[in-house]
Amino acid sequence: MAATLKTVPPTPQRLEGLDALRGFALFGLFMVHMPELFELYWAHPVTDPAQLLWHNVVFTLFGGKAFALMALCFGVSFFIIMDNSARKGVDFTGRFLWRLTVLLIIGLLHGLWYRGEILEVLAVMGLLLLPFYRLKSTTLIAAIGVICLLQPQMWIQLGAALSGAEWANRPFGYWGGTVPEAHLTGKSLIETIRMNWVVGHPLKWMFMYESGRLSQILGLSLIGLCLGRIGFFSQPERFGRARMIGLGVSLIAALILWHSQGLISSLIPTSETARMPNALWRGIWSSLTDLSIMLTLMFGFLSLYYGPLHRLLNAFAAPGRMTLSLYVGQSLVFVPVFYSFGLGLHATMSQSEAVLIGLAAFAAQMLLAHLWFKRFHYGPLEWVWRAATYLTVKVPFKKQS
Repeated sequence: MAATLKTVPPTPQRLEGLDALRGFALFGLFMVHMPELFELYWAHPVTDPAQLLWHNVVFTLFGGKAFALMALCFGVSFFIIMDNSARKGVDFTGRFLWRLTVLLIIGLLHGLWYRGEILEVLAVMGLLLLPFYRLKSTTLIAAIGVICLLQPQMWIQLGAALSGAEWANRPFGYWGGTVPEAHLTGKSLIETIRMNWVVGHPLKWMFMYESGRLSQILGLSLIGLCLGRIGFFSQPERFGRARMIGLGVSLIAALILWHSQGLISSLIPTSETARMPNALWRGIWSSLTDLSIMLTLMFGFLSLYYGPLHRLLNAFAAPGRMTLSLYVGQSLVFVPVFYSFGLGLHATMSQSEAVLIGLAAFAAQMLLAHLWFKRFHYGPLEWVWRAATYLTVKVPFKKQS
């Protein structure tokens, strides 16, 4: 291991379809964060119907879906990294553990600035992928991934809640979470950072567990691993029919789940001793609905990318190559725009303004990414991550002119 750390492989060949999908996921995340005012929206949700429409459209399309797409891409990337090293006779397991540790450090630092960041969560959940890489059966891995996506822990709690178990009928802890006053009216950056760690950090993990997001991340990462194994992105010409079938099935599932949620929820009994079954059922149903919409977005995007809109959608590939840099950069720029230690615009910016500014800002990020890769091999944080992974600064950064 020590010897191989000194050897840095050449800049890898890119799978542009995967890069474009990752860039699209980044766009979706950013479009959620903007009308969410980087989490400050929940301190004073809008009631004006016109403004609420902007919020609802964005969250219906991307809320919980862009995050899921990112988790799936994470699983594909995990396979590619491990498989490329295995083909060279190198066991990348130890180095991947260190790579995740570096990502965790970046995530923890980023979380001091923006409490809703997800890098830390992906780093921790990535640890669970390592044992699955050695499993020979892709079918078994996919089956475990599907089980995770079905939210088994929430089904267990639902059954216990229906039987009146006290532990299962306690309200979700994250329901009591509030936006710290320091974010809204305080002027101290230090106090904002302190509240992000003391309040925001545990609340994030509580939400991730209680809402089923952790199970979803693992499931999607495992499905991504399987997609990597079968060449879904490396040999896209083999999967044209599968993409169209996937699009049709996921779209039908999304429509059915979306329109039946209220009806099914009304059939779940509640009582004084069984207060949570309806909330748990809504959580399960919402998770499955989000998953079906996410798959619709994925299959739809890829069908168009490998079809009539390839040149247009390939614009997402460049930001997809530097998602780490852009994701962190988005919060570095816009947290001070909304938070009280900066401009404090959370109280005055409308949802329509936030969405339109978000669209313009992401267009600027796309242009920046395309210009950047004319001169550099990696995004700035991507280079830091890769250099830290190999414990050397000899990773090529600037392209030869």
